[in-house]
Amino acid sequence: MISHGPVRKLRNQWVSWTCVYCSSLVRVGMQPDMVTLVNRWPFPRLKQCCLPRDPAGRRGETDKMQYIQAEKNNRGAMEAASLFLQFLLELQEEGWFRGFLDALNQAGYSGLYEAIENWDFNKIEKLEVYRTLLKRLQPEFKNRIIPLEILPELAECLISQECEEIRQTCYNKGMIAGSEKLIECLLKSDKENWPKVLKLALEKEQNNLSEMWLVEKGEKDIENKDLEDDEIETSEIHIFLQEDPEHQNLSQNSQAPSEMSRTNLKPRNYQLELALPAKEGKNTIICAPTGCGKTLVSLLICEHHLKNFPQGRKGKVAFFANHVPVYEQQKSVFLSYFERLGYSVAGISGATTENVPVEQTIKNNDIIILTPQIIVNNLKNGTIPSLSVFTLMIFDECHNTNKHHPYNMIMFNYLDQKLGGSSDPLPQVVGLTASVGVGDAKTTDEAMLYICKLCASLDATVIATVRDNLEELEQVVYKPQKFSRKVESRTTNKFKFIVSQLMRDIESLARNICAEFGNLFQTQNGDFGTQKYEQRIVGVHKAGMVFRLPDKEEESRICKALFLYTSYLRKYNDSLIISEDAQMKDALNYLKDFFNNVRTAGFDETEQDLTRRFEEKLEELESVCRDPSNENPKLNDLCLILQEEYHLYPETRTILFVKTRALVDALKKWIKENAALNFLKPGVLTGRGRTNQNTGMTLPAQKCALDAFREDKDNILIVTSVADEGIDIAQCNLVILYEYVGNVIKMIQTRGRGRARGSKCYLLTSNADVIEKENINMYREEMMNDSISKLQTWDKTEFEKKVHSIQIHDKFIRDSQPKSKPVPDKKNKKLLCGKCKTLACYTADVRVVETCHYTVVGDDFKERFVRKPHPRPKNYGGFEKKAKIFCAKENCRHDWGIHVKYKEFEIPVIKIESFVVEDIATGVQTRYSKWKDFHFEKIQFDAAEYPNDFRA
Repeated sequence: MISHGPVRKLRNQWVSWTCVYCSSLVRVGMQPDMVTLVNRWPFPRLKQCCLPRDPAGRRGETDKMQYIQAEKNNRGAMEAASLFLQFLLELQEEGWFRGFLDALNQAGYSGLYEAIENWDFNKIEKLEVYRTLLKRLQPEFKNRIIPLEILPELAECLISQECEEIRQTCYNKGMIAGSEKLIECLLKSDKENWPKVLKLALEKEQNNLSEMWLVEKGEKDIENKDLEDDEIETSEIHIFLQEDPEHQNLSQNSQAPSEMSRTNLKPRNYQLELALPAKEGKNTIICAPTGCGKTLVSLLICEHHLKNFPQGRKGKVAFFANHVPVYEQQKSVFLSYFERLGYSVAGISGATTENVPVEQTIKNNDIIILTPQIIVNNLKNGTIPSLSVFTLMIFDECHNTNKHHPYNMIMFNYLDQKLGGSSDPLPQVVGLTASVGVGDAKTTDEAMLYICKLCASLDATVIATVRDNLEELEQVVYKPQKFSRKVESRTTNKFKFIVSQLMRDIESLARNICAEFGNLFQTQNGDFGTQKYEQRIVGVHKAGMVFRLPDKEEESRICKALFLYTSYLRKYNDSLIISEDAQMKDALNYLKDFFNNVRTAGFDETEQDLTRRFEEKLEELESVCRDPSNENPKLNDLCLILQEEYHLYPETRTILFVKTRALVDALKKWIKENAALNFLKPGVLTGRGRTNQNTGMTLPAQKCALDAFREDKDNILIVTSVADEGIDIAQCNLVILYEYVGNVIKMIQTRGRGRARGSKCYLLTSNADVIEKENINMYREEMMNDSISKLQTWDKTEFEKKVHSIQIHDKFIRDSQPKSKPVPDKKNKKLLCGKCKTLACYTADVRVVETCHYTVVGDDFKERFVRKPHPRPKNYGGFEKKAKIFCAKENCRHDWGIHVKYKEFEIPVIKIESFVVEDIATGVQTRYSKWKDFHFEKIQFDAAEYPNDFRA
């Protein structure tokens, strides 16, 4: 470390190095902002030493900051940096070196400060590969990221001045310019963790670029990435994949969960084989096909664990299920199985935690079925002191143990306890999955590494698969024949031509109302009707919400117009996606429903104009839809497959996977109206989550749909990616993937739905790339199986050493990440309507109810919204949903949230995504998608603040 004393003696050496090293920094573009450095230079006397001399040798009168600023403005940051270094290396005064270091640190250049202070530049030099990678990906980043959404995560890697410059660039010049500014700042960043933080920020926003930003592998793998994946991805395949709980297939028995008991279940030999390593006490990942009865395997392991616990001690089992449907199903199975054995079973989910404390439920029961976030929350708040309260943890669908999934959060806690030298006993860990996956591996070695990382995450030393009893397994689980069929799209599409023209007209209106947004409407031919266009319009929509002008009335007018224009563009884009895969009339009906709903809300001049434009084209659109020549050839192919399969086997039962909920409704209608398919009885099954303005099916509705399919009331079930939500689907013999493809895990699970002997699985698509992607998935499945087989041949000690080394490395990475919590901003801020920018309330009036809901106190807010009866009133948690609330402005009526009964109070509950937050002092506006991202001073709900007129 360089200190004050030897600085003079080492000065010549340091000057020599600085000339070389700092020049290289300047060349690669990592130069600090020299003006900021000069401003924060801690020694006023030394600042004068950096001033240029005039020809007469006298000290120049120009202030140093202004001089360097002029150089930066006239010739660029690199020239300013070079000039600063030139002045710096001419200094002779004692303490100049420490002054330079202190200035670096105070200005926010902690990476450079640390490197020079410790005389170790390896960390900074290693960033060069990521700067090169970022430059190569720059075109994709510009078009596919929204800087304002990831900036809060990246703020720690930038200086505050850069963050503000990025925000202002976004507001004034648009998102693409803001992306360019963000990239420019990252290329200059000296923080060693910025590549990792960028990766995490992209993953948090579920941005596809996270797959291209390869933090561990650097630039070498980027050449093989497909930069157009977003055009062929399915719209509802999410990060967290679920496998069905298979209570219908515990051992190929047909009893319902409520009828299950230990007496009528006899495990097969392959199930005993799968259970053996875990029954021996080893941490195990059990990987076996969908439909083979892994739930029974977990029951066997659980029973053995509890019965064979050392005398004087008592076992306690936690079974983790990803979502409530799985939780409900598995709780029923475990209760039925263990009720005669004298073991107590209880369930914990979000709905039950209010009534019975979590720690009490765990203490009083032998087996606890729960959703993982419950444990994450209770570990965080200290209710559960450590995972040592359990003796066995079973993770259903354990392939999700990665990234920020709650499973991984639990295992982080486990591994910190293990690697931290704690003397407390750790629970045994067992994972269940149909596919461990291979990530983006391209070789068997890479796939083996990926699987080793999953084992490291779960602290597993054994991967259990069926090897000795394969013949028995193959008699129980039938692998369907797989067919990929390329179908033709329409050669001409007049519907798309008309709708695209309407979209161009709206884009022109948007450009005219605000020239600053013109560059965001640079639509390329072929963009309409794609998810790529959807992403771009969402970006414009968000940017418009925080657009600012000195004239607030004009700002309100422009923001509201942009809100409407982008909303209508998204609807038109949706209709084109529907028309591509279904009937044109379904797409037209989708638009007609939208415009009918528009008329019942705030119907201002802009909406009247947009509605008039649609109605002028309505007759022509209806004529196009009636024309038989415009039928969708994809549907003809789908019809032929269904006719052929049901002709060969009239008892066929089909699951038809599609991308979106809108397509589910369209295809059900098409089947019902098609006389050639009158032998079909279609049912539908969609997820429970909300997308855009559409709510999913309730849990009872899902159960009803599944029961109808199981009881043969329906013989074809049209579904979205419901496997993502862990819903069990009964046996069928025909699976059709209609323009639907995912990763290797998704492929194995959807194909696994066809469990009957002689079952088939068809992939129908008009896109050759989709077929190629599915072929790659099949290759990766083979690679996964080969990789598992090879790992199973490894020496036990060698495998454990590999797993341990990964754990040590990953813990080092975790510990290197900053853990400081954001400091709440105590300044009072405005919440403005996200559509018309009218004042809604102040943050000082916002109150937190039950940790995650937000209401507003005071009479002023009551005057700013109107209520309408809720179309689906219901009770949830401690709330009774009674009404929806909207902006009170007649020509706005933007959805602000709901009105509920809470205890004896009737209060509004607002959603932050409906508002824009404005800083009162600066006028800067920010949009938040989630309350947890808005770090303001949060005040808890207090009944004493509410007058009697708030009481029910």
